[in-house]
This record gives sequence, structure tokens and C-alpha cells, in this order.
Amino acid sequence: MSSTTKTIGDSGEDRACEYLRGRKFKIIERNWRTRYCEIDIIAKKKKRLYFVEVKTRKSSDFGRGEDYVTPKKLQQMKFAAEAWVNTNQWKGEYQLAVIGITGEELNYVEVLYN
Repeated sequence: MSSTTKTIGDSGEDRACEYLRGRKFKIIERNWRTRYCEIDIIAKKKKRLYFVEVKTRKSSDFGRGEDYVTPKKLQQMKFAAEAWVNTNQWKGEYQLAVIGITGEELNYVEVLYN
């Protein structure tokens, strides 16, 4: 039975949420979307929000998950985070993060942007 890209992505997001919860993050929202942008996971730890992009790959044959966060994707993440912040009138600190999942390996990368 072959896995669809959506199934692989959903599974990766589930694993990412487990990882974050295990590190004392509270999941605020998953798959927040507007007509123009989307955010995979919005999580909170202490008083800071994290806008998390999850990139899942079955193997590293064509690169690791986090390798697929291009400068263009980073711009889209910034746009989406700012849209959420403005929509929800968030006044606190926030930053971007990436969780790359390649096979069984999971890598968490904070992107310093706030």
C-alpha cells in the first residue's frame, strides 16, 4: 500500500506535535489557513508563540525535510505568521521554527525571526 503525500504530511505533523508536547509546548492551532497562506502548527511555550513548518520526507534520497525550506518558503512563513499575529491581535513575542522529519529522524530548527 503506497502512502499519499497528504498521509505522509499528516503523519509528520502528528509526530511534530508529539515532539513539541514532550518539550512542554502547548499546541494552539494546527493547519491554520487563510485564502493566502497557511501555518502547519502554532505552538506556545512560556510567553512565546512558535509558527512551525513541518517538512516530512520518507528518506533522505532527495534531501532531508528541513532542506526543503527555501528562502521563498521562509518569506511565506513570515507572511503567514504576521497574518496570524494581526488577525489575533497577539502582542507577545513570536518566532518561526521548522521541524524536518526524514524517515525516523526528527530535527527541530528555530528560525530567528520576530
